[in-house]
Amino acid sequence: MADSLVIVESPAKAKTIGKYLGKNYIVKASMGHVRDLPKSQLGVDIEHRYKPKYITIRGKGSVLKELREASKKVKRVYLAADPDREGEAIAWHLAHSLDLELDKPCRVVFNEITKQAVREAFKHPRKIDMDLVNAQQARRILDRLVGYGISPLLWKKVKKGLSAGRVQSVAVKLIIDREKEIRNFQPEEYWTVTAVLLAGDEPFEAKFYGYGKDKAELKSEDDVKQLLEKIKGKRFVVGEIKKSERRRNPAPPFITSSLQQEAARKLNFRAAKTMSVAQQLYEGVELGKEGSVGLITYMRTDSTRVSEVAQSEARQYIAEQFGENFVPSQPRSHKKNAGAQDAHEAIRPTSVMRTPSQVKPYLSRDQYRLYKLIWERFVASQMAPAVLDVISCEVHAGDAVFRATGSKVKFPGFMKVYVEGNDDNQKEEDKLLPPLEEGQVLKKKSIEPKQHFTQPPPRYTEARLVRTLEELGIGRPSTYAPTLETIQKRGYVTLEDKRFIPTELGEIVIELMEEFFPEILNVEFTANMEEELDHIEEGKVDWVKVLDAFYSQFRERLSVAEKEMETVEIQDEVSDETCEKCGRPMVYKFGRYGKFLACSGFPDCRNTKPILKSTGVTCPKCKQGEIVERKTKRRRTFYGCSRYPECDFVSWDQPASRPCPRCENLMVIKKKKNESTIHCTECDYQTTER
Repeated sequence: MADSLVIVESPAKAKTIGKYLGKNYIVKASMGHVRDLPKSQLGVDIEHRYKPKYITIRGKGSVLKELREASKKVKRVYLAADPDREGEAIAWHLAHSLDLELDKPCRVVFNEITKQAVREAFKHPRKIDMDLVNAQQARRILDRLVGYGISPLLWKKVKKGLSAGRVQSVAVKLIIDREKEIRNFQPEEYWTVTAVLLAGDEPFEAKFYGYGKDKAELKSEDDVKQLLEKIKGKRFVVGEIKKSERRRNPAPPFITSSLQQEAARKLNFRAAKTMSVAQQLYEGVELGKEGSVGLITYMRTDSTRVSEVAQSEARQYIAEQFGENFVPSQPRSHKKNAGAQDAHEAIRPTSVMRTPSQVKPYLSRDQYRLYKLIWERFVASQMAPAVLDVISCEVHAGDAVFRATGSKVKFPGFMKVYVEGNDDNQKEEDKLLPPLEEGQVLKKKSIEPKQHFTQPPPRYTEARLVRTLEELGIGRPSTYAPTLETIQKRGYVTLEDKRFIPTELGEIVIELMEEFFPEILNVEFTANMEEELDHIEEGKVDWVKVLDAFYSQFRERLSVAEKEMETVEIQDEVSDETCEKCGRPMVYKFGRYGKFLACSGFPDCRNTKPILKSTGVTCPKCKQGEIVERKTKRRRTFYGCSRYPECDFVSWDQPASRPCPRCENLMVIKKKKNESTIHCTECDYQTTER
């Protein structure tokens, strides 16, 4: 009979751990937190050292009853929630709910759910770390004070149902500030001139650099005309040639923020989806006869540190699969990020020997793609650097100097496995120069002037925003995904073409907060608060003093805002469409899934409908409607007939603007990474033309 009860957060984690511990242990799931602050009231006694009033979360009564009954039948209870502040708080709440003795070692933590790691962790249980618990409590209470202080004001002065959060407000302000930069941006004209030259029969490109040793900018068409006049009739002669060898090191293994960024770039995953799938890989996946196995280490981390055992295994794998020359002379370590807590290892596979191809049959498509990304990034991070041969040369046409650069991979190193993505989706390709000699006269094939205009800074994608929050020290690994979800659900921003755009509501709320609560939106203030929470975790400062220092000033701000904040009336934007039910004009509204149309006669008329984006293509099924772009509830784009539900035509692929030249049926655009092909839906015709 079992003599120990182990409590974790989820059934999947319970199943995996139970397999490793054996019959002497009962493993049950608490399904996350069991206690929290009440939703109906502040739940914080400010006058008595910010004492929180915790209540059992609705629906968790039956879970707690089952855990209490199970705890009475065993000698020991172990609390094995995730190894972070949130996990420590879950363990503490469980200890209180089950009347466990806090001075006894009942807390078990592990960074990876493998047989060795789990069994080793249970040999060394510890007491609940109250510094970690207090850091979590301080964050929870701090956010409650801000939210329950400012939100009622916004309900009265702006609109019912609004809320304000500490980290979320800074994220919205960053998006709004970027939008202002874009609106105020003044484009500047500039030109480039490219000479297409021939060395024998081999063409290559050289771009204008300047005159003599001085760099010159071409700011107008007149500048270009002057250049073309100067090089008219001149010979293009090869000048100085430089050859060098460049070494390129791999990116470090993933931390939470870099995983979210790279999954967005390469897999088109939202931050919340990345963390959800990573949680599944961490907690355990059924691998046939091997049973449930945790495939990756803990996924909420800011550390690039890797254990010696994992490094040794990776080096062995790399040597066997690619050769000794792909293994660096010393195990590779990566620079610690400034401000990183370094509590856990980097995100890596629990065993590099479980290759993506081996586990693919047991994983869902999303699980496989994310595991492959994590596995490849980790293996590459432990490999030898890539070596590139770089050749650059100057080409002279009179006083004008053109420059050409070429590179070739001499030794691929880590690039054999993985190359980090970039936000602009630029592909890296070998760009070779033909054999050249100083003094060699080249043939001029063409001169190509091009006009350009400077571009405004890009809007934030999820990846860019996460990176910016991390660089500024705003939030922590566990907060990025929920922050991005919250600012969209509140209607403060929308995501269009994968880029954040602030709404009028978002701009009004942030403007009011800038006037009355400037420190909440101050990046430095928010980053310093995150450091204070870290100091609480490290046992350096008292959590009550941190809260008191914040609230004493915040309370004064709140009092002023209640008296002086003016009421703002937000007028709904009227559309060109008329409600088909009552004849009133339709207006634009914002909901959790973005912008939609609603009848202006609400609440008398509750008619709503989505905003449809036309493709200009006639429906191939009914021949009457046109194909429009629609969204699923999970924001995935698909295409359907505008006459739905009368016509049920749907397609995941975007319709092409022209019919098939062979059979005149509908063609669709199929996108794969950076390439697009057009396929006929009836015959086998396809083309790469756009």
